[in-house]
Amino acid sequence: MDTPIIQPRFKDFPHFKSFWGKGNGKQLIDFSSAEVSFKDFDKFSSYFYHVDTIGDEVVRDVYLTKKFHEASKEIEGYIRNGISETDDVPESVKKLFSQAQRIPEWLDYNLLKSGAELCMRSNLDSLISLRDYCLMGGYDYAYLNKPLTATEALKKGAVKRLSETLDFWVNVTRYDALELHAKGYEFAIKTRLIHSYARLSIKKYYKEWDTENWGEPINSWDMMATYIGFSLVFLHSLQKLGNTFSVQEEKGIFHLWKYVGYLLGIPEHLLPESKKQATEYFYLWTSVQPPSDKDSILLAHSLLNESLENPILKFKFQRKNLRYLHICCTWFLLDDEVCKRLRIPEVPNRKLFPKTKIIINKIYDNLVSQDTRIKKGNKDQMKVLEDYLRVTKNSNFH
Repeated sequence: MDTPIIQPRFKDFPHFKSFWGKGNGKQLIDFSSAEVSFKDFDKFSSYFYHVDTIGDEVVRDVYLTKKFHEASKEIEGYIRNGISETDDVPESVKKLFSQAQRIPEWLDYNLLKSGAELCMRSNLDSLISLRDYCLMGGYDYAYLNKPLTATEALKKGAVKRLSETLDFWVNVTRYDALELHAKGYEFAIKTRLIHSYARLSIKKYYKEWDTENWGEPINSWDMMATYIGFSLVFLHSLQKLGNTFSVQEEKGIFHLWKYVGYLLGIPEHLLPESKKQATEYFYLWTSVQPPSDKDSILLAHSLLNESLENPILKFKFQRKNLRYLHICCTWFLLDDEVCKRLRIPEVPNRKLFPKTKIIINKIYDNLVSQDTRIKKGNKDQMKVLEDYLRVTKNSNFH
């Protein structure tokens, strides 16, 4: 089948113009000094129909030939012990691991460390950013969410989905997490194969998949956009909440996600190295995405109501208060038009909590040492993750 030719089809639509003219897109341009245009559109657009074929081959050879838990155990063994050319394993497994085990020449461990430190020391602001800006903002892109609809992720519920995202994010952003065979490296490879497994399932069982409009399921261009969420959008959010970061830390965040993206099988030249580059790449990708649809609104509300369903907090009033605080942060971080499209509820005094956070961050910045903040942030983030893993393990959130 010939690859369809794609155009920046939504570039003249109101949602695109308002996002980049006065909304979050305009803020990203100001934040990054990006020069956005469509001159490089054709360099990227074919990746809407490009997927990680190596990952797909491994799933066919390992996961689809045996029971799921046996396949997972086998893959775990390869990740933890490594694979050599002489091992008696499928060719696809050799291919995947020869790429993953090859340390790229550009990799800089000092930058990985700086990126990890910023993630940790930003403590709960990191988690607010991921949830209320990166994840919620992503729901505004209707085609990006189609794999979630196709795999019935909504039925799984937001508690489980958040728990999985948090587990991945925390584990790839600790010290030395991405060393070969370490825990973050393991998470990256497993996530890569989960994507392939989901893609093959969608192609087999979801007959309504519209490749021409939606791209291939979990395609490389959508993956690029997701990782720009973890780097550019994440940094912008931290800044909006009153956090400061050094040039080294900023470079570190992009470097960290470039390497995670490399381990996930995203083509290297799609992974930006700076906020300027990331904004320019993101601009092109958004031009093929229509605004929120009914699935987007369902996903957004499922995320908002997660606070009410999640038993981590014991009392109903605590859960309602947490939901209120997330709504305040969502309105503060996302532009009003995105919030209206996602039908984020209006709440009173919604600027109070984010503004207080900014003041506290400014004071904290001057009083508490970097090291103390990194240690505390790591501890607090691990605690949130443990709580999530506990409730998803001991309950019906499957």
